[in-house]
Amino acid sequence: MNNKFKKLTTLISAAVISASFSTTVMAQDTIAMVVSTLNNPFFVTMKEGAEKKAEELGYKLIVLDSQNDPSKELSNVEDLVVRGVKAILINPTDSDAVGNAIRIANQANIPVITLDRGASRGDVVTHIASDNIAGGEMAGKFISEKIGKNARVIQLEGIAGTSAARERGEGFMNAVKSENMNLLASQPADFDRAKGLNVMENMIASNPNVQAVFAQNDEMALGAIRAVQASGKDILIVGFDGTDDGIAAVKRGLLGATIAQQPGLIGEIGVESAVKVLKGESVDKNIPVPLMMVVK
Repeated sequence: MNNKFKKLTTLISAAVISASFSTTVMAQDTIAMVVSTLNNPFFVTMKEGAEKKAEELGYKLIVLDSQNDPSKELSNVEDLVVRGVKAILINPTDSDAVGNAIRIANQANIPVITLDRGASRGDVVTHIASDNIAGGEMAGKFISEKIGKNARVIQLEGIAGTSAARERGEGFMNAVKSENMNLLASQPADFDRAKGLNVMENMIASNPNVQAVFAQNDEMALGAIRAVQASGKDILIVGFDGTDDGIAAVKRGLLGATIAQQPGLIGEIGVESAVKVLKGESVDKNIPVPLMMVVK
């Protein structure tokens, strides 16, 4: 009986040690993702891609929503540093403001990877995104092909200060110049559908002869569709992102085209890159994700 009791005690001790070891490993294997907003289908898909890859690779992933607020973003990163995550994937609310959050992670020696939007300050291991400049050019040239080189166009801009808005606008303006198009107006609608509707209504009223609009994301493009429908005008609309709603609008003939990113793939590559860094492997400073033009 004594031998059986000793054997049982040994087994219980081993189980406790094993459970303790598993908990330690889980803590070591925790990475985090800070998203600018989850009130946008594009970033929800990015999150889902990251979650899928983290589960596949056996890592725990914490996802926090910054709600398009740089101060919330900063507190999210501070929280993650306290919690001891091993790597942070961040989709910045603002390319300049995010520098403060990145520096906090840098001071804690936590590697940072930016997704979709870049950071102008702080030490980032790698940036994973589509070529936004090329995408903006693709949108502009599509408009020129459909309407002509002297097309009268307007632009709905994203959130000022984000690399995505800046680069997509730069690419579109390259096309406007090379195709001799006439840019009637360009105003921010903050990547938001409701704002896209309101801004587009005002821009149509101010520019009744507009022929086409480039919206720097599909959410604004979808808002613009409603404004165009209400005006009764025939205006070509091109979006950017390739969200499910955007692609559905293309198939229905409401949206002329969308420059499709692959947000799920951006999330997947983000997790893969974080795992490589944690294993001591090198990654490229910039990792491009291919774009596609989606038309009916």
